[in-house]
Order: sequence, then C-alpha cells, then structure tokens
Amino acid sequence: MKKAKPLKRAPFKLLGHSIEPGKTTRITLEVAKLHTNTPIQIPVIVSHANKTGPILLLLAGLHGDEINGIEAVRQIIKKGWHKPNYGTVICIPVFNIFGFLNLSREFPDGRDLNRVFPGTKNGSLASQFAYIFMKEIAPLTDVIIDFHTGASQRNNFPQTRADFRDKGSRELCDVFAAPFTIDSAVLAKSIRNSVTKLGKKYILFEGGKANRIENFVVNTAINGTLRVMQHLGMRYFDVEDNEEPSHVIKRTKWIRASSSGVLNLRVENGQYVEKGSVLAIISDPFGKFERSVKSPTNGFIFNVNEIPLVNKGDAIFNIGKRDPKPVVVAEKKVEN
Repeated sequence: MKKAKPLKRAPFKLLGHSIEPGKTTRITLEVAKLHTNTPIQIPVIVSHANKTGPILLLLAGLHGDEINGIEAVRQIIKKGWHKPNYGTVICIPVFNIFGFLNLSREFPDGRDLNRVFPGTKNGSLASQFAYIFMKEIAPLTDVIIDFHTGASQRNNFPQTRADFRDKGSRELCDVFAAPFTIDSAVLAKSIRNSVTKLGKKYILFEGGKANRIENFVVNTAINGTLRVMQHLGMRYFDVEDNEEPSHVIKRTKWIRASSSGVLNLRVENGQYVEKGSVLAIISDPFGKFERSVKSPTNGFIFNVNEIPLVNKGDAIFNIGKRDPKPVVVAEKKVEN
C-alpha cells in the first residue's frame, strides 16, 4: 500500500493575488489617484512559508511623517527577517503614502487616518483607505504590530501600549519587551479599536518623534518584532540574554506648562524622577522671569515635548507610575 503524500499547503490569497507556499511576493494596494490620474500604489510584501502558522502583519506609516517605524520594517525586509519558517508575514512599510510623500501626518483632506476606522466605502479619502484595510487585510491576520512615533515635537521613549484587559495583546507586549509597557485605553475610531473588535491581537509600538530616524528606536522596534515572531513559533532567532527590566506603567499623567515662554529641559526622556524634581525651566527671552516645572509624583518620563517655545497649558511631559513588579524579558539579538 502506497503511503499518502502530505497535502501541500494552500496558497495565501490577498488583494486578488495568490502567493504560493515558500514564496515572497510584492503586490500593490490601489485606492486612489493623484490629480494627474497617476495611481497611488501601496506596496505590500507577503512571505508565505511552506508550513502552517500564524499570520502576522507589520504595519508602518499610518501617519506619513512617522519614519522610525517605516525604517524598522524596511530593515526587517532588507535583512530577510520577514521570511518565516511557519505561517505568513505581511509587511506594509508605508500605509499613508500621501502623508509620506509630503512628510505630513494627515491625508490630503486633512483627516487623521487613525481616527476614521473602520471607514466607509464612499466616505472621505482617509475613510476609504480604512475601509479597504478592514475589508481586505485585517480579517486575514492573527497578530498586528503597528509602528508609530510621537506627533510633532513630542518624543516618545520606546514603548508598547495595550488595554491590559486584552490578555492576549498584553502578553505579546511583554514578549516585545520595549523599555515601557503602558496600560492604555482604546480610542474610538482608531485602528486598534477596530482590529481588536475582530478578535485580533494587536501591539501598538511608539518610539521617537516625527520626521526622524533614530537608531535606538529603530533597533528597539526590530528586536521586539523578532521576539514576537519567535514567541509565535514563526522563526527562530539566535539570542543572547540581557536581564533588563521592561517597566509596566498603569497610571499616567500629563504635566502642563504653567506659563508661556522658552522651555529648557532638565531631564532626559525615559528617566525616573522623584516628586518635586525640576523637570524644566520656563523663562521669557528678556531675563525677566524663570519658573520651574516640577514633577508632581515619582515616576518615569516617557514622553517629552521638545519644542523650545510653549504656551500656558501645553502638555510638556507625560509621566507614568510603574507597576511594582516589572516584567523582565531576555533581550533578543539577531545574527546576520
């Protein structure tokens, strides 16, 4: 009696394309055109392994000026780390191609793409992008890692965010092991809100600031992604242990400017401060006054507004109180 041959894994179908097992294919998502009738094409790179496993989406550039995440996904593709031994990896390095071309956070219609999900078929341009993503891509995934930075002059120390009531996403944030893991409520009409309603596990990574490439942030994003891929059983990466704590933040507070003036920072992003510590000095440019900005509590500074001129009421620091039991995860380094 002849032994039955194992069934070949089925192709992965996305956006009208069929990707065979063991293949990596670049396809395009087309939603709109420029005024010249030139189609806007969003590259989507799909790597479909010979063996079954999870479907992971690496998404960057939801805001077109958030370059750190774009660079992280680019390096993962360049080095071939997106090619799994098990499962499928979808990479979208630049989702908001309009904003990317203009170094802008928003779409041409002025809308924030991350405030229009799940979108509508015949709505605004941003809403149509969100609709196609939620219809054609999101339902196929199991896990999504969404890379962001701080907006404008706000610099986010590398961190992941999750609603801690979502145990699956919280677990993956612990595996990602960014310096901070923050308990963060889900915003209405955000991509995180829409995909978690579909039952998908989702990691929101924040690191650095807009229109910058910062190697520390990019490397943190890459290493965290590789940890998640290994945890999901998609691919093994050679690692070295490094017992550095990832601080879990459950309570956060914005510290705002009490006066308008010139902002001189006195602390570094990511720093632990004690209650009463001077975080910054606000002064006028003529030497008439100086006012200290002091910390109202003990905690970690994980977001700093680096703009040199502030108005009264501007948010200038975000401080978080850590959970008394920080999560310790081995840092994972990959050999070329």
